[in-house]
Amino acid sequence: MIIVTTDFIPGYEIHEVKGFVRGSTVQSKNVGRDILASLKNIVGGEIVDYTKMMDEARQKAIGRMKEHAEEKGADAIIAVRLETSSVTSAASEIIAYGTAVTLSKTQ
Repeated sequence: MIIVTTDFIPGYEIHEVKGFVRGSTVQSKNVGRDILASLKNIVGGEIVDYTKMMDEARQKAIGRMKEHAEEKGADAIIAVRLETSSVTSAASEIIAYGTAVTLSKTQ
């Protein structure tokens, strides 16, 4: 599965548009990470545990979007976007979305 943020893929033409696809996940914080984050707020710097947690959430959302595209018979997703929003003060949603397409090689 080819996944890109652009509206086209060099060397390919869009054969068929399969439609909108999306995947999402909601991640909550945990107490251990919150304690470490509070300490980091005092001294500054990257909160590595949160960075890792959000990266894992993005990968889950992209994986679910890919599954949605496969269900539609697509072999690529174009115009992919990622968004994050707070669901509660302790949880965030990551959503990945794009347009599922089938491709053919250009000559």
